Amino acid sequence: SKTHKQTHTHTRHQKDYYTSTMAPSKPHHHSSSIRFHPPTTANSSSGTTGRIGSGFIVDNSSGTGLYRPSTPPGLPPPSASRTPSKLSFGTVCSSNINRSMEAHVVLSNAGLRVESYGTGTQVRLPGKSAMEPRIFKFGTPYSEMYHSLAATPEDEAFFLHNGVLQLCKRGACVKLAPQRWQDTPSTAIQEHDVVIAFEERIYDAVVEDLQTREPTEDFKAIHVICLDTKDNPHEAKLQGRVALELCWLLEQTQDLDSEAPELVERFQEEQMTHTQIKVLHQICYL
Repeated sequence: SKTHKQTHTHTRHQKDYYTSTMAPSKPHHHSSSIRFHPPTTANSSSGTTGRIGSGFIVDNSSGTGLYRPSTPPGLPPPSASRTPSKLSFGTVCSSNINRSMEAHVVLSNAGLRVESYGTGTQVRLPGKSAMEPRIFKFGTPYSEMYHSLAATPEDEAFFLHNGVLQLCKRGACVKLAPQRWQDTPSTAIQEHDVVIAFEERIYDAVVEDLQTREPTEDFKAIHVICLDTKDNPHEAKLQGRVALELCWLLEQTQDLDSEAPELVERFQEEQMTHTQIKVLHQICYL
């Protein structure tokens, strides 16, 4: 049977930013020709390559390549070394395009092992009205979403103005397509030691999913943590840094299972001194 431990509970009702409209009053009509490059590997000292993911290189010699956000271009020198992350982290939001992807980039750029997911039934992006969201299936490449949203100059101007094209562009720099948590095999989910959910209902969905999966032979502990975050780019950026602080503390534990509950509680107390945030923590087994 599955066991769990819960340290905090609270409820917050939020409006989903990326399932609502963000219609601009005056769209700016300007064009941006983006050409996406599939991830490849390369060795170069010319400065025309940039790392966009775990071992992924993109050619930027034409000036249209997409670099991973906040990652300097070029390869590290052969003498560079970094201790591999001992823990594996998962980041989860609704559509795997804003909050979880922001945390994915921040954690990965800091050297932590991370994968991101969504728990929604579909990838929902704001359309030109609340009644017309743009909907994609999980697994649709971010580059395909980008080109669909930029199919006409008017659409391109609109979705550039509301920021959705920038999110698709960032996603394409990091991985191929949004991944749905519930459709991910247990063998892959079990790789994670810590899963960060960025909304309470998403946290509940992750916990419920873990508790309904067939237990594996290893029956490994997975720490599910909620950092409740409003679904907009500004809040996602702020909470991405908060998530990194917490993950670094967890990474430094000697015994994660015994130290995590107290560490998470202490972390929440420290965070509450300068921002109102409730942190939920539950241990599930898979």
